[in-house]
Amino acid sequence: MTARRRARGAATARPQVTAIASRALTEAEFDRARRTLMRRDPRLASLIKKVGRCCLPDSRGHDPFAGLVRVIMSQQLSGKAADTIFGRVEVLAGGRAALTPATIRALAADALRGAGVSRPKISYLYDLAERVQDGRLDLHALDGHGDEEVIAQITAVKGLGRWSAEMFLMFRLNRPDIFPVGDLGIVKGVQKLFSMKRRPSPRTMERLAEPWRPYRSVAAWYLWRLHD
Repeated sequence: MTARRRARGAATARPQVTAIASRALTEAEFDRARRTLMRRDPRLASLIKKVGRCCLPDSRGHDPFAGLVRVIMSQQLSGKAADTIFGRVEVLAGGRAALTPATIRALAADALRGAGVSRPKISYLYDLAERVQDGRLDLHALDGHGDEEVIAQITAVKGLGRWSAEMFLMFRLNRPDIFPVGDLGIVKGVQKLFSMKRRPSPRTMERLAEPWRPYRSVAAWYLWRLHD
């Protein structure tokens, strides 16, 4: 193939990849994602065959505010511990339907501490609630923005970094091409998948994951399964 033909092929493929990466991953695309990943990476193919169908949940119909509260609870905690504390906060608020910015702002810090929320996370919750309530952060409009714009808006909230924004993109907006290189489970997963003696750098992980575009979210889900 000539250089001109390769360039023309790349030019036509890139918009398609970008279009897939910018929209929510639908149920019909999970099979396509699995086939694509298996075809492009034999190591990942073996893992996919062992684990089976991807179960990345579709949470687009769920309340995005509650989703970000759950993300804050998840910081530096196991999933089980985060679920327990999030459940207690729900009870304090009066149930999932009552978990609103106004309710969070009305909860006393002592009550949240009694539920197991750390002092830094309490300040994160208050800042999140205030920004959503006064309109600086419109969570319902995020679905119409690109990944990096969503990350920029979420990381403006106190205590919410890139990892938190990436979790929101993956599990609340169902974006298909998120690859959280700062997640320890993903780091260990890449290390194990590629039989590396040392933990890979973010740059190395990005390079190794390049063939997985535009379905790196699905690849990440399988890498997490390496620890199950």
